[in-house]
Amino acid sequence: MRTTTDPADDFGRLAEPFRRELVAYGYRMLGSIDDAEEIVQDVYLEAWRGYDRFEGRSSLRTWLYRIATRAFIKGVERRKRRPLPSDLSAPTLDPSAAVRAGSAELGWLQPVPDSMLTGTVGDPATVVAGRHTMRLAFVAALQVLTPPQRAVLILRDVLGLSASEVAALLDLTVAAVNSALQRARARLPADHDNVAEPSEARQRELLDRYVAAFENADVAGLVAVLTEDAMFEMPPFLTWFHGRAAIGGFLGARMRELGKASVVRTSANDQPAVALYTGPRDGTRRLHSLHVLTVAAHGVSRVVAFQDIGAVRRFELPASRSGPPDAVGG
Repeated sequence: MRTTTDPADDFGRLAEPFRRELVAYGYRMLGSIDDAEEIVQDVYLEAWRGYDRFEGRSSLRTWLYRIATRAFIKGVERRKRRPLPSDLSAPTLDPSAAVRAGSAELGWLQPVPDSMLTGTVGDPATVVAGRHTMRLAFVAALQVLTPPQRAVLILRDVLGLSASEVAALLDLTVAAVNSALQRARARLPADHDNVAEPSEARQRELLDRYVAAFENADVAGLVAVLTEDAMFEMPPFLTWFHGRAAIGGFLGARMRELGKASVVRTSANDQPAVALYTGPRDGTRRLHSLHVLTVAAHGVSRVVAFQDIGAVRRFELPASRSGPPDAVGG
């Protein structure tokens, strides 16, 4: 039971440490860090207003998760699915084909900086969950599930709650939770996280080669660092490419047109990422895209190149950089 005479101060002190992990939970549910933060803000407001009725029969964390789970499920039901281009259409085989834009109403899966979702002692994104559960492929795979299936899968397989704990959060029976979990697992693509982790040194080597290819407009170098069955997609465009040859043909033409790029290294969704800046060699170079890489033992197997600069504003990347590429590259 609470002993403080100021419930507002008590709630803020005790509840704030759970905010980041609730945002991580919401991001997995919704595929949008913006939506997740908005709903978590509402969750905290609801919890604060009802805190005088919290009797302590469960932990404060469990109570917050109960409110948040209900809010996230409603949020998913109100919003459209957030896909990646590869979720919507077949790959384009012709590297010279015109790039097709998605409709303005289509909301895409958002990348998120690692710094927003990690770093707290109790954060399931770093303590309980496997690293793959924040990656773009996994979050995109979750989007095909019904809202309750998403919640059950995340609570059981990612956050490590027991079936009885999840049943209490969702007002379900244990049998219903187990059934939903089984259906959710069956609907996930078998290869959504099937990427063998290379050694840290190997990953660094492949990332260095990927960066160097863009810094030098080296088409051959780029093709050499990709796996044979690599994927390259670029929301908000529907067009995406599969296979080293198609990607090399498409990006080669762009490299020859844009020339050498400046590169800033960062990370997103617990994956290496690079921001590309293009423009006149001796002039101001503008932020062009953020590439989030999946790195396998044999090369870069997937690139999601976010072209909408508004979608990557959480990374706090500079809008422009000045000088030649070799002077400003990251």
